[in-house]
Amino acid sequence: MSLRTPSTAPAPATLLPASVRRPVAAALLLALTTSAQPAPAAPARLYLANDDHTDYMWSTDEASYGAIFVDLLDYNLALADRTAALAPPYRNRFNTDGSMWLWEYERRKSPAEFARLMARVKDGTINSPLNALVSTYGAQPAEAVLRGMYYAGRLERRFDVRFELASATENQTLPLGLASLFAGAGARYSWRGVCGCASHLKNKVLGERPSEVYWYTGHDGQRLLMKWYSLGPYNIGGYWEAGFPDQAIAWVENDPGFKRRHVDPASGKPYAVTGLFGYGGDDLARKPGMQPPPPIPAVPGLQGVPSNAYTPYFHQIAQRYSGKQRQVIVSNELDYFADFERTYGATLPSHSVTYGNEWDQYSASMSETSARVRRAVEKLRAAELMASLVSLKYPAFMDHLKGARDQAFMDLGRYWEHDWTADGPITRGQRAAWQERLAASIDYYVDSLHADGLIRLGGMMPRSAAGQQRFFVLNPLGWTRDDVADYPYRGSAAIHVRALDSGEEVPHQIVERDGQRLLRIFAARVPSAGYRTYEIVAGAGRQWPRAASFDGAIFGNGRVRLAVARDGAITSYQDSAAASGELAALIDGRALNDLAPGSAEGNALELENSGPVSATLRATSSAGLPHSTRITLYRDSSRIDIDNEINANFGDTRYWGFSFALEAPRVHSEEVGAINYDALKSRGGDYADTHARYDHITLNHFADIAAGDGRRGVTLSNADLAFAKLGRSSIGALDTATPQINVLAGGQIDGPALGIPNQNGARHFLQRFALRAHNGYDQAGAMRFALEHQNPLVAGAIIGKPGAPAAYPQASYSLVQSDRPDVLLWAVKPAEDGIGAGLVTRWWNLAPRPASASFGLATGIARAWQTSHIETGSIPAELQGGRLQASFTQQQMRTFRLLPGNLDGAAPP
Repeated sequence: MSLRTPSTAPAPATLLPASVRRPVAAALLLALTTSAQPAPAAPARLYLANDDHTDYMWSTDEASYGAIFVDLLDYNLALADRTAALAPPYRNRFNTDGSMWLWEYERRKSPAEFARLMARVKDGTINSPLNALVSTYGAQPAEAVLRGMYYAGRLERRFDVRFELASATENQTLPLGLASLFAGAGARYSWRGVCGCASHLKNKVLGERPSEVYWYTGHDGQRLLMKWYSLGPYNIGGYWEAGFPDQAIAWVENDPGFKRRHVDPASGKPYAVTGLFGYGGDDLARKPGMQPPPPIPAVPGLQGVPSNAYTPYFHQIAQRYSGKQRQVIVSNELDYFADFERTYGATLPSHSVTYGNEWDQYSASMSETSARVRRAVEKLRAAELMASLVSLKYPAFMDHLKGARDQAFMDLGRYWEHDWTADGPITRGQRAAWQERLAASIDYYVDSLHADGLIRLGGMMPRSAAGQQRFFVLNPLGWTRDDVADYPYRGSAAIHVRALDSGEEVPHQIVERDGQRLLRIFAARVPSAGYRTYEIVAGAGRQWPRAASFDGAIFGNGRVRLAVARDGAITSYQDSAAASGELAALIDGRALNDLAPGSAEGNALELENSGPVSATLRATSSAGLPHSTRITLYRDSSRIDIDNEINANFGDTRYWGFSFALEAPRVHSEEVGAINYDALKSRGGDYADTHARYDHITLNHFADIAAGDGRRGVTLSNADLAFAKLGRSSIGALDTATPQINVLAGGQIDGPALGIPNQNGARHFLQRFALRAHNGYDQAGAMRFALEHQNPLVAGAIIGKPGAPAAYPQASYSLVQSDRPDVLLWAVKPAEDGIGAGLVTRWWNLAPRPASASFGLATGIARAWQTSHIETGSIPAELQGGRLQASFTQQQMRTFRLLPGNLDGAAPP
């Protein structure tokens, strides 16, 4: 939208909001009809697309937008019927900017009416993208991006259509990895139109892009054809380029700057294919041919007024300006891209860079609510693994949750909707309440699936006939793993615990946390995507040494030695097995896990829950903000878990500082569907040298910081937050010299006018990290570490009838196996179309090079298909000996649908 707080530099007159201007240049209008340019051999093609921009929960509320979506779709369907007899270039076409339009139409109209709409989607009259709404993506986990497009995937399969476009307009920045996620979901094309408002990127920068059209390419080589014009007059490069079509057509054909940039690099000649996308701007329901825009005064220095009081129908404009020189086409955008790719695709430049974050950051103004959504996305791993195991034996298991599932996935597509600026007609209170409702919807589905799966799976294994309590420990990750597991327990402390498969006794202790009593065990060799079972036996067992100790100064466990200040900051960090020497530093008053620079005040440190499995050191402090920190060390482990809780509201911007004693640091981090080296492209990194914002990198599962010599470093796992500032980075400069990562705890990054003030009143914030030292950066190892921290082993009671036939083995089981530890299982779930269609598995190659891998199921694999990330398509995949064989490019994520051996015969959807 264009009615936001201005950027740091005032916009030129031609970029002022629609409500206060209507620039008209008589000279350009004259040039439009009497161009002196030599006529090309064939007419140039100009595609004029009515793409209605949605400012969801900014311009108006949900209910009103639902009605508007239906009204505009009906209007354009009727106009398509009225223009059906015209030549193809002049028939009405309409473009939505999100699948939410189709979602609302399906829910408000009859099945027959929706089928009619989808027939028009299939014939190209109506176009819709994969994305649910216009979103910002820098704060999103990769899986959230994909689940937000699942409704489009269901429509693809139901109606045999393909949505080939995905877009993210108005926000000025764009992540690198989104190219891979969009392409992997089936998109071929994307377009960008920015606002140039509420931005620290100057309009003069946005007005001179490196390429107007290019291949937007991910690390894995997957790419989208991207149209992203430089920002100019008449909304060119904005999100409503066809808002003033007469002037816009004239400008792109005559402006020297546009003509210089919009050039085929192979021939040096101007592109003969041009697209003007977007109409209506911030207006709720602007219809060509139906209503005039509000009166707009002339801009000083420009003479003349338009001959029309309103924009004519697009088909009238196309007919008016088509001739020997040009053919104007009423566009569904796909026709533009197909023409451009066919004509110029072989010679286009490719760009593989991130442009950082701008409006993406504003979700940090509701930091705890946003963290809840991130936690729910992570919890899906365990919930969907249990749903897979249960559904294989009880196919109706998911039926009662389908509605909640569909709503939750659509809400993931809506949560990061781009209007986090919250500066429009909808009040900030309304916007914040809406965000809370979305988070609650997502939580409800994930928590319900997890709880139901835990009980159902426990019922598929037999209880002990002798009466001992048994429980399973589930590993939601795709590799065998040693870790701790917490089982809710109210019985006697005079017990010992043994593994059912080996009979071996395992270390255990009783843990009290937040009023809950837990039996914590050290669980070794828990199978990949599977479980191992344990039995509680009465009577004391072996005496195990304590996992860690605290002598009042040093907290350690034989692997790790920490000095911790009273405010929870770690002032010394040494690991005896990796990264020799001191790893903590003090930079700008911050140590490690430091909320309050220059302060170490707090209560005396307390040792909690010390036993043979783990020990926790607790700090409580008012330094910076009232907060508590729990630092936990584990038996024979170098992992350091850090649980921070801020227990007060705040309205300013806060960080957790992590300062390291690492010279010439190199930082890698998970962005959105990509692992980036956080340095400028000109220095071998992945950040664009220009047109980017550098103050906050995206921080998904991890950031890894290593010394320049590559011999030592630390992986930082981040469970709840979304952004980090590298050292002293600023909006205009990326600091790659200071060995410090400042994780954004929350705030209104660009001041009180943008975002939700005072964290919407929240007074409790859970913000968790983990640290692990290493002798050299290992991309896959860093991700495995972070996933283990953020996906704890899940313990559930075994409640099946003793002696009854067991659906699953009572000792241990592994559903999914891989022969490559650097090709990670990202998701395993029942197919969206039901377990009869098989299991869907998603894999991410995090080896530093292309890789081949072999995957198996416990049941064997009868048939396998490659699908898009939204589960569309059935390309047969290679099987050898009942195992899937797959190859991956570097950093490629791939999705496969697998039919287990016991489901053979089911037809592909």
